[in-house]
Parts: sequence; structure tokens; C-alpha cells
Amino acid sequence: MTAHDETTAQPHTAQEGPSAIDELSESYFRELLRLSPTLTTSVGLAGADEGTLDDYSPAGTEAELALARTTLQSLEKLTPRDSADAVSAAALRERLSLQVEFAEQGESGGTIDVIASPIQSVRDSLDLMARDTADQWVTIARRLEAVPGALTGYLVSLNKRLDSGPAVALRQVERCAEQCDTVADAERSSLQRLATAGAAAYPELAERLNAAAATARAAYGELAETLRRDVAPRAAERDAVGRDRYQLFSREFLGSTVDLDETYEWGRAELESIVAQQEEIARELYGPGVSVREAMNRLDADPRYRIHGTDTLHEWMQKTADDAVAALNGTYFDIPAAMRTITCRVELDGTGIIYYTGPTEDFSRPGQMWWSVPSGVTDFSTWQEKTTVYHEGVPGHHLQLGLATYLRDKLNLWRRLGCWVSGHGEGWALYAEQLMDELGFHDNPADRMGMLDSQRLRAARVVVDLGVHLGKPAGQWGDGAWDHDSAWRFLRENVAMDPAFLSFELDRYLGWPGQAPSYKIGQRIWNELREEARGAAAAAGREFDLKEWHMRALSFGSLGLDVLRDALREAQ
Repeated sequence: MTAHDETTAQPHTAQEGPSAIDELSESYFRELLRLSPTLTTSVGLAGADEGTLDDYSPAGTEAELALARTTLQSLEKLTPRDSADAVSAAALRERLSLQVEFAEQGESGGTIDVIASPIQSVRDSLDLMARDTADQWVTIARRLEAVPGALTGYLVSLNKRLDSGPAVALRQVERCAEQCDTVADAERSSLQRLATAGAAAYPELAERLNAAAATARAAYGELAETLRRDVAPRAAERDAVGRDRYQLFSREFLGSTVDLDETYEWGRAELESIVAQQEEIARELYGPGVSVREAMNRLDADPRYRIHGTDTLHEWMQKTADDAVAALNGTYFDIPAAMRTITCRVELDGTGIIYYTGPTEDFSRPGQMWWSVPSGVTDFSTWQEKTTVYHEGVPGHHLQLGLATYLRDKLNLWRRLGCWVSGHGEGWALYAEQLMDELGFHDNPADRMGMLDSQRLRAARVVVDLGVHLGKPAGQWGDGAWDHDSAWRFLRENVAMDPAFLSFELDRYLGWPGQAPSYKIGQRIWNELREEARGAAAAAGREFDLKEWHMRALSFGSLGLDVLRDALREAQ
């Protein structure tokens, strides 16, 4: 038995087989997949007709709510048979109870924001679909043909929300209408590019694919017109959602209830501390009087930290990721052999983001880290992105998500693929960046500046997100309470990001309350959990084993952070 096996949550034995709670979790997840073809596409499992789309009408929302309620009722009749079962039951109860609470507060249907509403889900689901065979392209054509019906159902839900609340923010309506314009425009549409690619690969499907794309684009064009004509006049000018709604959103993304006022003040103090550290590095690198922004500009121009060409970028990514696996395995983590491979990819003509996609269940396709490079970009700064490789790779998302996939004999299907809590997942990835700094992987001042730049962005999110939605005083950044304009001035000062990307970031914070701060707040809670375990070890007269704690904590998979806290305390 490896050290890794010794530190995981208590498994069910092969003789016992799945528990009743495991079976309920799996049956719930399978039924959810049937109701949500877009979720099926996202997780890569069978369970729905991928040629269809979700029902975004009130009837579809009610079907998912009914599933949650009946699953909760069934769960209350079951008794966990061991500690692993108890964690599964607690996790399922916490997530589904929140879903019911959201529905009861009117927050489930008719959502509209720039990143996570049906407007984006429909579009993005097509980008994720398999496209290797003619049959798969036929399925894509069928989904394109289903777009008008899906958007019609969504509009019914949106009108219901306009009638009964909660409020819809005008800024989100306007930005979403602009997104719809892009999808509808043949020259800019991702749907048209998709159809064109399919037609080139399978000319016999060209007519159907192009007609289906035209139908889908027209539906988005009609939606843009409806948003401007009918929805915008009924939308609220105010971006802020207020304290009560924000607390609910925060619980969803953290799986924990935090003191919002204390957290806001903590975020301000954290940001101040990070800025002070960056200013110290700027002086160390270039002497007195050099600002952080000037130091970053000089680092960008320094040939020691510049990479030219996407082939060289790929080599640097892969080496950085591989070196991290080699250095951390057996020292601060026990990484199973199947997970010691991470494939780095460079995606051309992309958006500029860096992201991770998990492995298949049998690891025949390993975890992959993607760098989506915009067209024409050929030069890259390693000082700023080394920490991102650790965030997306090891010890970040690859270790976290890959391990959940690896533990298929210990975690049921819903816990492996269906339970994702942002504060847990993104909080861990930020903790991973911090850990690499603690372990000396950012000893070079330039690399440490990049790590702190990443942390500064996430701390700024805490200040802006809570500040705007709770109506906190903007102080030096504006008159009165935080709003869009004061937040913009604040972000321009604190975030080293292209203004176009930063504008989208701000719209995201305003329209998706509680999600962006979950990274930094999640990291804070991960640190609290580590120190609690360290204290418990000291009280028991034993040395704290960081590797053992890492493996035990990750072995639970993604959980609400309160459920994780209870599970770790039980395991101490």
C-alpha cells in the first residue's frame, strides 16, 4: 500500500460494493445528465441526447428542482455506513439544499449575465462537442437546429423573472445583447466557424451544417433585438444585488458562510500587504523610486523572461509542468503514476486565457493545460505566467481534479464529476501558487513578482465584488458607495490586464456576484484548515506531516468548504 492510499478517506471495500448513498448520488447525477445535455457535453459522459439542448423554460427549471427535492427526500431515509458515506451524504445535502433555496428565492430561472447564463451555455456547449466523425457532425447540426427552441424557452423564463423578480441588471442585458450580436454575425460567429469547419471536413454535410448555423445565428439575432426592445426597458439600473442576495451567492460558491463585512476588511488588508511586497521587489530589482508598474514593464522587456514563438512557449510550459511533478512527487505529495503525465497544449487564434481540462476516467487522455494564444501574439513573459502553470498544473488543478478522477473506487460518480465548488477548487489552486512560493519555487524576484501579481488580482476581486454588491464606501476611488465607475478606476490601478479584458472582468463581477472572490476567500479557508491541522498535531504531541495532510484533504474531492472542514476534523 502506498503512502497515497494510506491517507485517503476510508473507502468502501470491493466486497461491500457501492453504498445506498453512492447509488442515490449516481442515480441523481445520471438523471441530471438526462435533463441537461450541455452538462453531458461538459463532463464527457453518456446520459443525454447531445443533439438537443437544455430546457431553459420554467418547466425545465422545475424539473431540475423536483429532482433535487426528491433526491433530498430519499437521502433523509438513508444512514451512512461509514465515514466516506457520511461525507457523501453531507456534500449532496449541502449542494441540493442550496439549489432548493435558490429556487425558492427566484434565483434559478431567467438568469442573465456575461459569463454563466443560458446565452453563453448554449453557445459554449457547441465548442465542446466531439467532431471527429461524420456522425458527430450530424449531432452538432442537430444541436444547432435546437438553438431557437432553447432560446425561446429561456425568454419565457426571463420574462417570468422580469414579472416577479429578482431584478435583472441593465448592464448585463446590454452586454449580453452585444454578445448575441457577435454570435449572429456570420463573419464573427463561433457557430458559423464551427459549421464551416464541419463542411470542410465532410462536404456532404455542408448544406445542413450551414443552414443549421444560419438558423441558430438568426435566433441569436432575434434574442439581441428582444433584449434591447423588451427586456432593457424593464431592467434595473443598479448593478448591486444587496446583502441578502449576496450572502446566498457567496454560500453557493464557497460552501461556507462567511462574515461579509469582516471578509471585505480582510480583502482590503490582504491587498495592501501584497502591494507592499511588490513595491519591495520593485526596489530590489531596479532601485528606489521605481513603481510596481514600471518594474513590470521592465520585466516584460527583459530578454531573460521573454519567449518568442509558440513552439518555444510550448516547450517552456511542458518543462515547467514536468519539473513541478518531479520535484513535488514523494516530497509534498504522493502523485499516482497515472497522473504524472500532464500534456501542455498551445491553442492558436484563441482568447488569451490559460485553462485546464481533466483526464478521461481511464487516463487514456491525460490532463491537459491549454494556453489559448490570440492571433498575432508571438511574444510571452515567463515571469508573469510561471505561477499560472502551477495553478493549472501541479500542485493546482491537475493534482486536484486528476486525483478525484483517479479515486473512482473511493468517490462516487457525482463526487468525481458532478460536485464542483469554486471556493474549494479555485481556492486550492491559489493555495498551490502560494505553496510553491513557500517551497522556494519563486526565489527569483521576477517570478515572485508574477506570483504576487496573480494574488493581487484575486485580492482586488474581493474588494470590488463585496464593495459594489454590499454598497461599501468607495473612499478614494469615488464619491459615495462603490459602483461601476469607481470599481473601474480601482481595477485599472491594481490589475495588470489589457483594458478590453479588464472591462469584461468588471462586467463579470457585477453580473455573477460572489464567484470571483471565492478564489481568494477559498485560499484563506484552505490556509485556516492547514493551520488547524497543524495545531491539532501539536496538541497531540506529534509532528505535523504536510504531505499526509495534502493527500488526505485532496482525497475527499471537491466539497463545500464547511463539509471539507468537518471531514478533516473527523479524520484527525
